[in-house]
Amino acid sequence: MKRDDMASIFIAHVPQSLPAASSETLKCEGLVSTEQGSCQAAAEEDEGDEDDGDMTRSSEAGFQFKGYTFSKPFHLSVSYDWLILQGPATLIFEGDTLVLHCRAWQDWPLTQVIFYREGSALGPPGPKSEFSITMVQKSDSGHYHCSGIFRSPGPGSREAASPVAITVQELFAAPVLKALPSSEPQEGGSVTLSCQTKLALQRSASRLLFSFYKDGRSLSVRGISSELKIPKASEEHSGSYWCEAVTEDRQISKQSPQLEIWVEALQKPTASETPPTEARGPLSPPPVSSAEQPRFSSPDPHLHHQMQLLLKQMQDVRALLGHLVMELRDLSVYLKPGTTKVADK
Repeated sequence: MKRDDMASIFIAHVPQSLPAASSETLKCEGLVSTEQGSCQAAAEEDEGDEDDGDMTRSSEAGFQFKGYTFSKPFHLSVSYDWLILQGPATLIFEGDTLVLHCRAWQDWPLTQVIFYREGSALGPPGPKSEFSITMVQKSDSGHYHCSGIFRSPGPGSREAASPVAITVQELFAAPVLKALPSSEPQEGGSVTLSCQTKLALQRSASRLLFSFYKDGRSLSVRGISSELKIPKASEEHSGSYWCEAVTEDRQISKQSPQLEIWVEALQKPTASETPPTEARGPLSPPPVSSAEQPRFSSPDPHLHHQMQLLLKQMQDVRALLGHLVMELRDLSVYLKPGTTKVADK
């Protein structure tokens, strides 16, 4: 292969760390682009060069430059410890499966293996050198390590690996519910509820489902639309709203904070703004006596009842005022100067 036909050597996916006794040779062949060429793991013998697995994919490409496609960088560390903990070589997101391997020097067999997170054991000692979490959450982030005892050969005492930092990436942020154009629409206007969130760039091909709720009641079934439209808002649409975003496999779901929506009622025209109407007939005559309760005729029974209650309350207030006037008269007589002197004698 000519030097001009060979791009910079790159590797797309390897374990995070390898024991010092392990070795792996990697080579690149051909023009490194999206159409031809690949990086392959070369075996110790030549016949292994033909069908070794391709270690690059176009979806893992980091960037392109002058027709060349370059992979994402990776970190390779070599340890001389008796034990190492191997974590995922790529980013791990919420809902993924986390697999950890406790590897010994030259892959010597282990027993009484224990995995730890932040120094606390994740289970009792056992023969398995692999630990997995089926569906990780952000709370699973932390420093992990393992320990074990060599069967043979080996020191015979318990050895521990150095801690490895595991960070679980957020698949998507908690949604935020917004009301457009306003959370205080006027009665009769339209309102669009938008459940806003965004998937991580590396998982942009995934799909989320959305649902909306009001005062604890479901307003819609889960669907791919992140919007819910209220074509004609009324006072009964006022309340507390929130939305939920969930992955298609229902493993990761997140809810938005509540959003208060207040529908402003339209102002009814006042008496001065009401156009004059023709009189339908003569007014009812005034009451003959103040003791008699006037009667009003109204086509609305509820309004008639309210007017009767109001008149009754006015009569009660008038009676109360009468008693108050009598009390004030008695008090004024008592406070006259002549009355005071007579009382003193």
